[in-house]
Amino acid sequence: MKNVLTRFVRGTHMGVMRKDYVSERYMIVTGKEAKESDAKKSLYSPGNESKTKPSVLSLVAKDGMLQRLQDSEDQYVKDWSIRVFESSNPAVTTEQNNTYSDRPHYSEPAYGYHYIVVASPNQKDTFSTIDVDQWSNILMVVQDRLKWLYTKKGVTYVSIYANWGEAAGAATSHPHMNIVTFSTIPPVVDAEVDASHRILNEKGVCPMCQTVAAELDGPRQVLQTKGFVAFCPWAPAYPYEFWICPRKHNTFFSKISQKELTDLALMLRTTLGGLAKTAKDPAFNLVFHLSPERKNSRQIHWHIEVYPVTAPRSGLERGYGIYLSSISPEDAAGRLGPACRKELAGLVGIL
Repeated sequence: MKNVLTRFVRGTHMGVMRKDYVSERYMIVTGKEAKESDAKKSLYSPGNESKTKPSVLSLVAKDGMLQRLQDSEDQYVKDWSIRVFESSNPAVTTEQNNTYSDRPHYSEPAYGYHYIVVASPNQKDTFSTIDVDQWSNILMVVQDRLKWLYTKKGVTYVSIYANWGEAAGAATSHPHMNIVTFSTIPPVVDAEVDASHRILNEKGVCPMCQTVAAELDGPRQVLQTKGFVAFCPWAPAYPYEFWICPRKHNTFFSKISQKELTDLALMLRTTLGGLAKTAKDPAFNLVFHLSPERKNSRQIHWHIEVYPVTAPRSGLERGYGIYLSSISPEDAAGRLGPACRKELAGLVGIL
């Protein structure tokens, strides 16, 4: 055990997942520190393709059609609108790593795939300014990559998230999404699955369906479309936090139709635009809470959660998991709603 920990300190091993002494809290040692200047560079812009790993998908719009291309050796696809490639600084890796140890110093290989989805060729774009068609294509690409990853050995869960702004952990100001796989179900999702199935067994109702019914047209609703509703949750962890949820019971994001993807694209563009206007373009994390899609896995009503970063964390929050908010979710929704509806009205006029 002592030798394993010594090798970590010297930085000779990468991609190791450690567990807390007692709880199910995980952390990953990647073995590579991000440089201070990384956040200001635009390695994802056109012309810098050679500075990242080769694309596994470059989406190119040509003659009214979308072409699915990919980089070949020393030849990079040009004029792309969305680009997907393996991360150069991955949270997980498929490289062989046999580092296992038991409590109190529990560790296991951080095995998995980590892909970057560059959301726009334009570094000046933001998630709140990307147009609806582009958002729809982003979601289509993410959905396709999700389906492919679940065919790979050792993939138990696929996480999808975006970090926007340095305060939210973004490595660059160029809008992009992360797709990271795990060989186990992440603790937060696992706890959500357990709680959902306990409520389902006790009350005979999906708790998220119950939540949607309670929040539709209520004081915490931000916006609704035909297929989705956005609302500030009853007990948020962040001021202006909001969730986007399918209005009908739906367990698999991978199976929603192109029409539903377009509806979700409109919802994302509108709510993120409203958030930027209401809270002065805050940093935020956008996280997909998805069902594990392996056979015999328990499912949840999938949804998206957006966590604006508007203030530092306190000791109460970091040390005890009890969150403080300077604004109630009702007031947050009351401010977000009009801004989002104004965004929607403008977009509908364009569409």
